[in-house]
Amino acid sequence: MSAPQPIDPAGARPVGGSSRLSRRRKAAMVVQLAIAEGRKLDLASLPEEVQISLTRELGALRLVDRATLAAVAAEFADRIEGLGLAAPRGMDGVLAALDGRISPATAARLRAETGPPSGDDSWARLTALPCPDLVPLMTGECAEIAAVTLSKLPVSKAAELLGLLPGERARRITHAMSQTSTIAPDAVERIGAALTAEHCRPAHHAFADPAPDRLGEILNSSGSATRDSVLDGLEADDPDFARDVRRSIFTFGDIPDRLAAADAPAILRRIEQPVLITALAAALAQGGGFAIAAAHLLDNISQRMAQGLRDEIAERGEIRLIEAEAAMSEITGAIRAAADAGEITLVTPEPDDAMG
Repeated sequence: MSAPQPIDPAGARPVGGSSRLSRRRKAAMVVQLAIAEGRKLDLASLPEEVQISLTRELGALRLVDRATLAAVAAEFADRIEGLGLAAPRGMDGVLAALDGRISPATAARLRAETGPPSGDDSWARLTALPCPDLVPLMTGECAEIAAVTLSKLPVSKAAELLGLLPGERARRITHAMSQTSTIAPDAVERIGAALTAEHCRPAHHAFADPAPDRLGEILNSSGSATRDSVLDGLEADDPDFARDVRRSIFTFGDIPDRLAAADAPAILRRIEQPVLITALAAALAQGGGFAIAAAHLLDNISQRMAQGLRDEIAERGEIRLIEAEAAMSEITGAIRAAADAGEITLVTPEPDDAMG
């Protein structure tokens, strides 16, 4: 009894050997063989037309004799072994492979030139934006496009967004919604892709930290005279920015309000004794907020240690301003380092407190 041969569904005639099979039919055989052996194949990464063609070929497969299947499998194995290099498919794959090897600005430019990634759900990215970020889209695009966008949003979010728009603009957009019922689905997808490319571009900033934090770090390491002069100038020119900068600054005078009493012993153990004596002696001599900060540290350690420090402070001679500021900066630096390391948690000042 002869072995079964491949069947040509178009003419229901036996096909003699693998040489007469199309490349699509051979690919379908290899895929079916892999599926039968329990292999997991990522067919979704193939272009949609290829997936459709492959599925149709799989549907047309019937019985395949062992000799033909072995020949197709051997041919496939030979082709795989003959490959010397496989490059990523398309610009999306290339950019993924080059992630971290080219600059973010270059990658963003290439993505903008090629449009949104294949299979990318543009509307999901767009509707995930906070309502305030969608306001420029709703006011800058034509009313019809804005109406399509509003229609794609969840009801509660659409209502919130409408409330952020000027009354006349909101009225025009809601009126334009009557014209969206005849828009074809592919047109809606193209609109989403275009809006996403325009409004969902990743922001690449030259600096990782906000400007108030960067200036605050600089002023933390500056002398008190320089710091006060800069803050006074900012207060006059830009009160809001000055307020944010003050909140990011941590100086010796901030210790009582921001350093928990229980954390004082751990901080003082980080400081060398001569530096600690210099800072505390200078702070007590200056009085005011400096003296209060020194007392906060001394009052929250053991009485024995505090008395020993007070005795050495009493014996400390005259301290130059530059020495005092350097010693105090070392203490505040140790506090910030402990906070950055997660060893302590600084108390966050309230907005009104930061103004003082």
